[in-house]
Amino acid sequence: MLYYFYQIFDINLFHYITFRAGFAFFVSFCLTMFLMPKFIAWAKAKKANQPINKWVKAHENKKNTPTMGGAIFLFSTFIASLLCVDLINIYVWDGLLVLLGFGAIGIKDDLGKILSGNNLEGLSKKEKMGLIIIIGFIASLILLKSSFPTTLYVPFYKKPLIDLGYLAIFFWILVMAAASNAVNLTDGLDGLATVPSIAALTTLGVIVYIVGNAVLSNYLFLPNIKDVGEVVIIASALSGGLFGFLWFNSYPAEVFMGDTGSLSIGGFLAYMAILGKSEILLILIGIIFVIETLSVMLQVGSYKIRKKRIFLMAPIHHHFEMKNWPENKIIVRFWMIAIIANLLALITLKIR
Repeated sequence: MLYYFYQIFDINLFHYITFRAGFAFFVSFCLTMFLMPKFIAWAKAKKANQPINKWVKAHENKKNTPTMGGAIFLFSTFIASLLCVDLINIYVWDGLLVLLGFGAIGIKDDLGKILSGNNLEGLSKKEKMGLIIIIGFIASLILLKSSFPTTLYVPFYKKPLIDLGYLAIFFWILVMAAASNAVNLTDGLDGLATVPSIAALTTLGVIVYIVGNAVLSNYLFLPNIKDVGEVVIIASALSGGLFGFLWFNSYPAEVFMGDTGSLSIGGFLAYMAILGKSEILLILIGIIFVIETLSVMLQVGSYKIRKKRIFLMAPIHHHFEMKNWPENKIIVRFWMIAIIANLLALITLKIR
């Protein structure tokens, strides 16, 4: 809506993506801060609580904590985005499809767990992955039909490494599936996934803005892709929603985001990385999510091959809990790693 104030009333301020992104951030933040207490009260009344991992005794006091808080910051992000974006931008609608589509998968999974009272009774792994692939395929097909470049870039190299052609669809689906599941695995402690998500959204927002800007992309030897910069507004709105959510999700958490939030965040981070031609750099940008996922893969692989465990428990944040690290110490240290990794990722933009 604000974008059309520029066109209709010639208010030049609303032409700038940076201004509208800032406005979207505060709208989403304020909406989340207003709606979340009401959601928490409703969820407690309906006993929409997060089923707790019975193997982690320290989590016993979390058993009455409501889940699905991700639905609130997704709603806030959607409203803030509609207020601020150019509504005829195809990348915007594709981004909203990814964000809300993955969120819908998470809602279905969360509801199954809540109704059964069991962490294992949501969507099966095959069902969840099948739905993720469907949403990823639709979003990737839209990109391909929009003449989005299918070239693959790597850090420190200014030219495209290879043109994937139609194989880009499969690669993009893989990136979305991997990122969504990685964030989902990380969301196991109060606020643990929230701050790394904000850091990653900030970094990817900067990259996508540069890629969408002809002058900046030319200066930094990044590809210039017209109109993708508008999606930065959605990323900013989601960051605002997550800041509001963190107010209630920080230790000790009053609400969890659930799969509703984690799957949607992961899917959208992947989408931003695709737009910014930073799919490989996403490994550094989302380093905490990568570490958490690798810890699970190593644990499972080691047990199947050697019948021995590498960690006391996986994902790795549970390993540190088993070593009697205080929960808030684990969380803050993981936040620090995430922020440092994102600063390093931004530094790589100049080294080409």
